[in-house]
Amino acid sequence: MDDRLKDRSTAGLTNYDSFFAAALARLRAERRYRVFADLERIVGRFPFAIWHSPQGPREVVIWCSNDYLGMGQHPKVVRAMVEMAARVGTGAGGTRNISGTSRQLVELERELADLHGKAAALVFTSGYVSNQTGISTIAKLIPDCLILSDADNHNSMIEGIRQAGAEKRIFRHNDVGHLEALLQAEDVRRPKLIVFESLYSMGGDVAPVGRICDLADRYGAMTYLDEVHAVGMYGPRGAGVAARDGAASRIDVVEGTLAKAFGCLGGYIAGSATLIDAVRSCAPGFIFTTALPPAICAAATAAIRHLKVSPHERDRQQDRARRVKAALHAAGLPVMLSDTHIVPVLIADPEKCKAASDLLLSEYGIYIQPINYPTVPKGTERLRITPGPFHEDALIDQLVEALVEVWARLDLQREDWVHAAE
Repeated sequence: MDDRLKDRSTAGLTNYDSFFAAALARLRAERRYRVFADLERIVGRFPFAIWHSPQGPREVVIWCSNDYLGMGQHPKVVRAMVEMAARVGTGAGGTRNISGTSRQLVELERELADLHGKAAALVFTSGYVSNQTGISTIAKLIPDCLILSDADNHNSMIEGIRQAGAEKRIFRHNDVGHLEALLQAEDVRRPKLIVFESLYSMGGDVAPVGRICDLADRYGAMTYLDEVHAVGMYGPRGAGVAARDGAASRIDVVEGTLAKAFGCLGGYIAGSATLIDAVRSCAPGFIFTTALPPAICAAATAAIRHLKVSPHERDRQQDRARRVKAALHAAGLPVMLSDTHIVPVLIADPEKCKAASDLLLSEYGIYIQPINYPTVPKGTERLRITPGPFHEDALIDQLVEALVEVWARLDLQREDWVHAAE
């Protein structure tokens, strides 16, 4: 205990650290305390990385990265970032209002607007901020707005809805019948905003985008679609699920990230010029935040431009995902159903989920982070595998062999149990 805490304790004053210690104790008791792996990626060797373990550094294979296509190490992207940093420096210098907007950020927003077929786009410091700020600002600008939100929406969307202070209705996950019932109960003239994701990242399930757009048209609602886990991954140019399904023009606001398939950092929304200008002008989470550095903007633009014309990474990644799913099924491991690049393997026990992750890393050199509550509901704890284009057949075979051994060592449930539970 440091001297200040001792002095407070002796004087009978509040020991503030005790509150924080109690919060940590609760997390540990609920098996929700998170431990980060100290990893160092290796340019040109993805998915390999160096794990700086307590016993010293060792090479491991990453199987749960959201850099889905390895674009964070693509030569074009790395070169764009390095060259721009050498040319203009590292930082943005402040907010866009104070320091001006870098040319690279202007070009990035034009590239994003073109990607989604919208009039304009606005870049934020992260995907979380773009949802939190975008949703709350849009809803606040619409008088008497009613928000209708999918029950499985991401925390960033939930926070945006909460901060909006608008009335809300929650519809059951991907249940268009329930959504329509909620819409029917409202005056058709009341402004409404339907907020949902295209691809839900913990289970890999996809929203019925077209059917939700049908309801929005019928009941006079706006649509706000989170494509964070789909941009770069789906559609002929990587614009996401809505583009793949021919519904992109029916979405009023699309939100995405630069930090996953595009391999960089930042988030954005795209929509009409008026809407984007209104958010730009009114959103505190945008106005008072330092802009993305030019080097990051240049790298993100390079990644987007490459994936607009190159389907190779997407095709290869989907091939790898199919092979992993088939191999896991053949081994009798409990793969949760998914038609996407997300491959969840059910464990349904928080302690065993953490134990499985620890064993894979320490004894097999395989890094897969455990997914426990509150990220997923209690009783659905899982390992979330994201095969990438650089996971070769030999690595897939090693993964499956390791998982089979871990399942046996921890006496985990097999695939037949999962199907019986369904």
